[in-house]
Amino acid sequence: MVAAAAALMLSSCSSLSYYTQAAQGQLQLLTNARPIDDWIADSNTNVKLRHRLESARQIRRFAIQEMKLPDNGSYTNYTNLGRPYVLWNVVATPELSLKPIQWCFPVAGCVSYRGYYSKAEAQAYARQLRAQGNDVEVGGVSAYSTLGWFSDPLMSTFINYPDAELARLIFHELAHQVVYVAGDSQFNESFASAVEQAGVEAWLERFGNPQMSEAYERYKTRKSDFLALLLRYRGELERTYKSMEPDSVKRAAKARLFLALQDDYQVLKANWGGYAGYDRFFAEPLSNAHLASVATYNDFVPAFRVLLRREKTWRGFYKAVNQLAKLDKEERHRVLKRLGGTTTPGTLVVQRTMGASP
Repeated sequence: MVAAAAALMLSSCSSLSYYTQAAQGQLQLLTNARPIDDWIADSNTNVKLRHRLESARQIRRFAIQEMKLPDNGSYTNYTNLGRPYVLWNVVATPELSLKPIQWCFPVAGCVSYRGYYSKAEAQAYARQLRAQGNDVEVGGVSAYSTLGWFSDPLMSTFINYPDAELARLIFHELAHQVVYVAGDSQFNESFASAVEQAGVEAWLERFGNPQMSEAYERYKTRKSDFLALLLRYRGELERTYKSMEPDSVKRAAKARLFLALQDDYQVLKANWGGYAGYDRFFAEPLSNAHLASVATYNDFVPAFRVLLRREKTWRGFYKAVNQLAKLDKEERHRVLKRLGGTTTPGTLVVQRTMGASP
């Protein structure tokens, strides 16, 4: 995902307290980071962490040398945060709507979440929004991109991901530094998702083994299953809210649908053999905000994959994508729809919990 942290550092529109926590949180993140090489050379570094950092270093080298992603300070340092997430995002919607409230910042543009480095501060802001009658969710974020404004470090919140998932995250976040269009998340995230997909495929071909590939396929299957479930219930809720029924009927239908969603998730877990990796999605009572934080990250991925095949090289691909970025949003989307040959929304991703981008 792309965090508003870099933009917040420049924003005069945010409240002073919000500006302060964002600046302090980012500064602490950078201050506590140490070079990967130092961690690896340190005899006090445990063996598991040393191996994970060596894997991350190799993945970053592949990203730069083979995928021609930016060679800067990003992912050359590591920081142990001592907490499960780097940020907590607050997402809010009206009671009978799936349209998220947005906050707008320079550089990052308008985003449908507000990030806090402190869970307590995120929850305090969530209480304010709930008091105004909104549906609200607070969700943890494992990683984010500052778009190259800062040297994003490796963090304890994701360093223990399996190798292929760690590669996916690093490729995705570095891709945001190649091209980013303020206010067009559909374009930005589809591009980064296309880069991560093609990158992981190439990385697994070079460095993977059957067990690693099988594990990554299981990860993708579970993710696809879970997101299909969310999409189905989001569609049901959208139809309910657009109906001409009175609000009381809509509220009752909303309650039934969220109960059914929880029941169907238990069935899905059983089909996965009890895998509980998505239980955290249900850590708070379900609300519209849970499904509003599901963004269309892959709508244009087929178009970007076509473009990558057409250009044949990573550098040619990035040049073509930057040309698309110069178009106005409407024309840019028209070109991508023609390239992809479809206008049907594809896979979804939950920003705050399911990897990068989130």
